[in-house]
Amino acid sequence: MLDFFISNAWAADAPQAGGIMSMLPLFILFAVFWFFLIRPQMKQAKEHKTMVEALAKGDEIVTNGGMLGKIKEVGDNFILLEITKEVQVKIQKNAISATMPKGTIKTL
Repeated sequence: MLDFFISNAWAADAPQAGGIMSMLPLFILFAVFWFFLIRPQMKQAKEHKTMVEALAKGDEIVTNGGMLGKIKEVGDNFILLEITKEVQVKIQKNAISATMPKGTIKTL
């Protein structure tokens, strides 16, 4: 008799988790990280590697510490950098941040 006034509340079926649909946000997040963080960093590392491999005697460079100088000698892992006529410094190749156009030192 009471069923007429109050309807029974049955439990709803458990939602079926779609395999790919539940993983979609994770794939989207990975794609965002790939295109905005990982890919540009890999591209920049590749450009730096080609720049370091192309260094030759006489190139003018800037180090990560901000020193500007001319390359006097190129080794496997180190270069000899002439900062002034009497001052030469040996630094790692990976510490080079950029190459400068020829004649930059004379204009400063």
